[in-house]
Amino acid sequence: MNSRCGEEFQNSSSISYRPVDPDDAAFLLEIYASTRAEELALVPWTAEQRQAFVSMQFTAQQEHYQKKYPTARHEIILVDYRPVGHLYVARLEQEIRIVDLTLMPAERNAGVGSFSLRRLLDEAVRTAKVVTIYVENYNPSRRLFERMGFTSVEQQEIYLLMAWTPNAVNE
Repeated sequence: MNSRCGEEFQNSSSISYRPVDPDDAAFLLEIYASTRAEELALVPWTAEQRQAFVSMQFTAQQEHYQKKYPTARHEIILVDYRPVGHLYVARLEQEIRIVDLTLMPAERNAGVGSFSLRRLLDEAVRTAKVVTIYVENYNPSRRLFERMGFTSVEQQEIYLLMAWTPNAVNE
């Protein structure tokens, strides 16, 4: 059993990452569906209609990411070799863009997301790059990014561009 304590993952040696492969499609869809479950519970659709909608939206999202960030790295996050989430990161010339970081609901608030972010922030310090992510205004993960030192940079409709600058840590 994992030892959990707030934001800090107590056994970080059990967290690992591996590239996404075609066999991960169902897991990735499940992660995506978990992010839409609350809003879809409000619509009067059948389970089949909800699943069709989620599948269509997931496919559109993945195609958008692949088109906009063709060189991005997409990884499965593992805890004790068990898939718990995914991390999609584009390493651009001036920034490290977190395209998507999502954990399964049962794994949230256990420190895995914080550990994954710290890994990227350490990379940002080494490479002198800013780390950015778009977060929906109402997304609870926004609090995590704020705790980790991200600041709001720009508002685009329901999305907030947040950034973390290595220099800000050292000032």
